[in-house]
This record gives sequence, structure tokens and C-alpha cells, in this order.
Amino acid sequence: MNSILPSFTSFAAGARPAQPRISVVMVVFRTGAALAESIRHALDESLVDELVIVDNGSELRDADMLRALGLTEPRVHLLQGHGNVGFARAANLGARAAQGQYLVFINPDANVQDGCVAALVNAFRARPVPTVVGACVMNTDGSEQRGARRGEVTPFSTLLSFSHMTKRYASLAGFEIHLEHEPLPRAPVEVPTISGACFALRRQDFDALGGFDEAYFLHVEDIDLCWRARQAGGAVVFQPKAKVVHLGHTSLENPLKVEFHKGVGLTRYFIKRADNAHRYVMAVLLAPAILLMAVCRPMLWKLTGRPF
Repeated sequence: MNSILPSFTSFAAGARPAQPRISVVMVVFRTGAALAESIRHALDESLVDELVIVDNGSELRDADMLRALGLTEPRVHLLQGHGNVGFARAANLGARAAQGQYLVFINPDANVQDGCVAALVNAFRARPVPTVVGACVMNTDGSEQRGARRGEVTPFSTLLSFSHMTKRYASLAGFEIHLEHEPLPRAPVEVPTISGACFALRRQDFDALGGFDEAYFLHVEDIDLCWRARQAGGAVVFQPKAKVVHLGHTSLENPLKVEFHKGVGLTRYFIKRADNAHRYVMAVLLAPAILLMAVCRPMLWKLTGRPF
């Protein structure tokens, strides 16, 4: 794993608790108007002892707001000045700066609801190391968001997902990996993959996994983390009682660039996890199609008026 960049600036107001129990880690990059609201919701959670904000490069107004917050809010620990090092590396920076026994990672356009953090922590009871616990990620209308809980992410299932073929043809419905159409469970359940919009690890889970794979720049690092947790004999858990509203598509970054990184991340993931020659060849051959479909999605959003 790459070494941590030494040249970042840290801001914190007053003395932080010697050993906060729960740390929230938020990676920020050109988030836009949703950022302040997301921070407010995180700090409104009474169990949050520390909010570590890793600023990969905000607009000037947001950067100033974050600096002011870091100097006035005792629970905020701000890391700035290291540049855009990508999500995975920034998340590792934040996790290593955090002092909590539990680490909650949340997107800067996601608003945790009352009791979300408590529900995430409670889901770790009697779970092995390493375990990843994902929240119930919702749309603004209260419906479960696509991707909050998923099956096994493979090259074939990804192509079907990008094209929505499983919805168009009944014969392919069994290959659908997104599970939001299924009834919401009443208690935590194990699933192959959860959403990276809001999830938690214990400190020992993070250490056991070696943190995030920093070869991913943006997207898919959460899928990789879930896969590695299961490979290590651990668990991936969906906690339906941990509610978080994820706005999505608030970034000021060019969506083509965002989706390009997603396509690159997916192709890398499939090649990384190929455990035989057949799967390796399939991953390599399908890589161009996956990348092309990923970068075409923003254009389809504009044509249809909705995320595709």
C-alpha cells in the first residue's frame, strides 16, 4: 500500500477526547451545496465523538468554511493541503488520523438520520473480524436507493446492470444483483456487497483488511473492501435500521470523469479477483465494454432526465 502523504495540514479546535469511541470519516472533493448539510447531520448524531474531514480539494468557499469549522468545532479534525489523492487514499488518511474504536465512512452528500450510527455499531455484535456493516441508503422520497445492498458483482452482472437488461427481459431477472426491490429485512442480514455511501468498520476490521486498496482512485474501493472481507472469512452486513438519505449527483466534477474512474475501477476489480484463466480472460475481454458503458451513462442521464 502506498505511503501516506506527509504534507497535509491538520486543524482541530481544543482538546479532543483521548479515545473517542466513534469516529466519522468524510472525504470531500468539490461536493457543492450538499456538504454543509451532510456535516450538520453527522454532528447532530450524539454518539459521534469525532468527525474527520479529509479535503481532497474543495472550492474556495467550501475550503474556507471547513477551515472555520475546524477551528471552532471541537469534534472536527480537518485534513487539508494534500491535494486530490483519490477517495481510497484519502479514506485511509482519515481512518489513520481518527481515534475511534468504530469508523463510520460517509459520503459528503449523504445525511445520516437519527439513530443511524447507533444501529451501525449494534450490528457488529457477535460478528467476526473483519466485518463491514452498511447502512440502509435511501432516496429523498424515503425509498431504498439502488445499490444499497447488492449481490455478487461480476463482469456479466455489471453489464446487465448498466444496461438494465434484467428489468427488460424476465429471463434475465435472476441475474439482477441490486436487491432494493426485495422486502426490507427487519434485522441485520449478510449480503455480498453494501453501498459505500455510508458504512462502518471496527478499528480491528480496518487493520485486518489493511484499509482501502489505494490503487482505486474513485469508486469500486467499497466493492473491493466487501470482497476482501468475505475472502478473509469475515462478513458483510446490511443494517436496515441505519437510515441515511443519499442525495447523489451533487458533485461539481465532470460526470464523464467520475464515470470513467468507475469503469476503470470495475475492470481493475474483475482482473484482480480473477482466480482462474477463464475468469481472467473474461475480465480482460469485457473491460472495454464496461468502460464504454460507464462513460456513456452521463449522456443517457441527460437524454432520459434520470440516472441510468
